[in-house]
Amino acid sequence: MIVWHCSVWIFSVSWLGLPLVSDLHHDRTALAVGGLLLLANALQCAAANRLLRPVLDHYLDRSAMPPRTLWTPAALLALALAPVLVLHALDAAAPATCLLALDAVLLPFGMLYALVVPMRVFVRRSAAFGGVLMVTTALVRMDTTEAVTTGVMTALAVGFCLLTSRCGAWTLAVLWEAERAREIEARLAVAEERLRFGRDLHDVMGRNLAVIALKSELAVQLARRGRPEALEQMIEVQRIAQESQREVREVVRGYREADLAAELAGARGVLAAAGIDCTVSGPTAGLPAPVQSALAWVVREATTNVLRHGDARHCAVSLRATDERIVLRVENDGAPDGEPGRGSGLVGLRERLSEIGGTLRAGSAGPGVFLLTAEVPLPPSAPSAAVPGGVSEVAS
Repeated sequence: MIVWHCSVWIFSVSWLGLPLVSDLHHDRTALAVGGLLLLANALQCAAANRLLRPVLDHYLDRSAMPPRTLWTPAALLALALAPVLVLHALDAAAPATCLLALDAVLLPFGMLYALVVPMRVFVRRSAAFGGVLMVTTALVRMDTTEAVTTGVMTALAVGFCLLTSRCGAWTLAVLWEAERAREIEARLAVAEERLRFGRDLHDVMGRNLAVIALKSELAVQLARRGRPEALEQMIEVQRIAQESQREVREVVRGYREADLAAELAGARGVLAAAGIDCTVSGPTAGLPAPVQSALAWVVREATTNVLRHGDARHCAVSLRATDERIVLRVENDGAPDGEPGRGSGLVGLRERLSEIGGTLRAGSAGPGVFLLTAEVPLPPSAPSAAVPGGVSEVAS
């Protein structure tokens, strides 16, 4: 933008100011006309600098430009062309100086007008304007050669305006789009971090809150009966609450990971405490860390859903591994009829699994039976010990 603002002044000084000062005749009329020309051209440059940003915004479709915006530059162009023609008619300066002055007064308006109208319209109207200047020069000078030279110089000015304005506007558009892309990328990064935090917080707190509610209810029932086990249950509630605090801090720091074996053991213990018979089988060692972490979150969410929804009496968790992928199945009875819930838990699991190429399916597997199936591909470098029979297994 700074270069664009300075360019009109540079061309005015080099094409008009310096040649006119050195070549203008030193009589009063010529000096008065020359001074008027310099003043009009300075006003042109000032108006071009003031209107450059609105014209660029109009060209890039960033804002609408009022129709009367170019009326002032057009009036200043007419005011500047009149002294040029007068100097040409009085022969107060050399013809070359007058031609350079003509281009100098055309540039401030042409660089704006080239961005306001379509290119074809600009070329067509510029050709008509050049024809008018040629006719006027022929009438003033009575010289066909100078009229043709005026047309050539006008064509050069038109081409220069198109090249400078359009190329400069295209460059600015690319820069602005790059800046806009960086802003969008930053906003997306913030949104992605918010989604990660919400997803992890849901996964961490979902089961823990369900377990706390379950054990608190159990402690109340035991306390009413005068059973000493109520104290043990409340101690367990305290431990789970403290563990939840630690896990929330890890979520905030962004490096929360889950261990598959620990989640399977925790799921079995929690479901057993709720009176649900739970069987766990399959390989739990030798799996890559990302695969273990993703499947551990699946186990955690599935356990939460078993506790919260339905009236389960039996739950089976099984792992089956091959050379290429590992499949986790969580099946429970006592599921309500109808489609599974549309909460954020399953959506978050699908997002986690999709990051490592995995899939998740959830739905009814029979009357009152709910089945959750997660499949995760194993990387080629994964150890062969992940195949059943070559690793340790967890059984109920």
